[in-house]
Amino acid sequence: MSGSTRFTLSLCVSLAAFSAHAQSRGPAAQYWVDLATNNVSMPGMQQDIGSGGLGAGLLGSIMGGGSPMMGASGSKSLSAELHVRAHPSGVEGTHAIPADMNMGQSLLLLPNKPKQATHTPTRSGDQPAEKPKGRILLYWGCGSTIRAGQPKVLDFGKQDYREFSQFFAGSGGASSHGVQNRPGNALWPNERDSKPVPDNASLKGSHAISGDGVPASLKFTVGAEHDFLPKVQMTTKGMPKDGVQVDWTSMQNAKGYFLHAQGSAAGQGGAQDMIFWSSSERPENGWSLMTYQAPAQIAKLLQQKVILPPSTVNCTVPKGIFDQAESAMLNMIAYGPELNLSHPERPAKAPAGWQPDWTARVRIKSTGMTMLGMQDGVEGRRSGGRDGGNSPDNGGDNGNGGNGGDGVTPSLPNPINILRGLFGS
Repeated sequence: MSGSTRFTLSLCVSLAAFSAHAQSRGPAAQYWVDLATNNVSMPGMQQDIGSGGLGAGLLGSIMGGGSPMMGASGSKSLSAELHVRAHPSGVEGTHAIPADMNMGQSLLLLPNKPKQATHTPTRSGDQPAEKPKGRILLYWGCGSTIRAGQPKVLDFGKQDYREFSQFFAGSGGASSHGVQNRPGNALWPNERDSKPVPDNASLKGSHAISGDGVPASLKFTVGAEHDFLPKVQMTTKGMPKDGVQVDWTSMQNAKGYFLHAQGSAAGQGGAQDMIFWSSSERPENGWSLMTYQAPAQIAKLLQQKVILPPSTVNCTVPKGIFDQAESAMLNMIAYGPELNLSHPERPAKAPAGWQPDWTARVRIKSTGMTMLGMQDGVEGRRSGGRDGGNSPDNGGDNGNGGNGGDGVTPSLPNPINILRGLFGS
């Protein structure tokens, strides 16, 4: 055996050993908690909120999905995920929670079993799919008038599909890792424990995670700054043809805000045009930003003026963007802080190869959805509020679909039909 061959074999063995050693490293346990506050308000309809935010339950049912995720029947939702290095196939765990959660003494964490893939029938025949028709019109920026150079247009009949990714490229995608329902990891909620998160739940207090292979030291305290954010409280004034002013209540612990609106209008030749607008100062379709973002990413997006500073409390959707739209919906997200913990605590200048016993992360967001522009007497209504004396936080209903003491206004469009029109179902 030549010297070069021996060296190559030795190198391969060393690399294999290093790889095996690297795979055995990592914290003994990793824990993720995602907090969300959701507020959906549409005229003539009782609030329908799912844990995914932005009316996930309602949109899911319209688009053929299931009902809202377990454990989310009010404005707040919580998801948790536990990874135990010694048990990659999963292990049962317990999350002891503070009394202020008002959910009992603990949450049960169950291993996520991979679901068997279902067979999707292929389309019969050799005829190619019909090329879609219509356009997407993209607008951006707060202000009374549409800015020069807008809209950015994607024509389905002319556009090269290779350019689709460029058109839909957004500033998001750098969201921090959180609950992802990875196979083998233990999750809450689950089929054995899916109690709803009450509207008065608070994460403040002491927490402890236990289970086979979980370090006994996996305990931490959550302060007020890392609790649930309040509901998004939006008011709108004006109609799309004149411009719609959106105002909202400032949130103490919010790190920034982002608004996104979408609607549909009749286009050329009977095709349907989709219209997108965002509060960004540069072209931004917005879909990738309607979720958790890492602290460093939030700082970057603020610097780029893609998201609005936490001191902002209003934004105007320019006139003329949605004046021809059959309907338009407005979404908003408030980005909360992120809590990152480890034991031992990470040093300011961690040496190479530093490794904690465990890590924990809490991510926080608050989202809201409402109609963009409403009929007189309904516009300006606070998102999710009740005018008939019921507090938005007490879960009460005045029996008229949430329209307050004046009853349902006959001229209001049916929100279900609006959403069906928006998403083509």
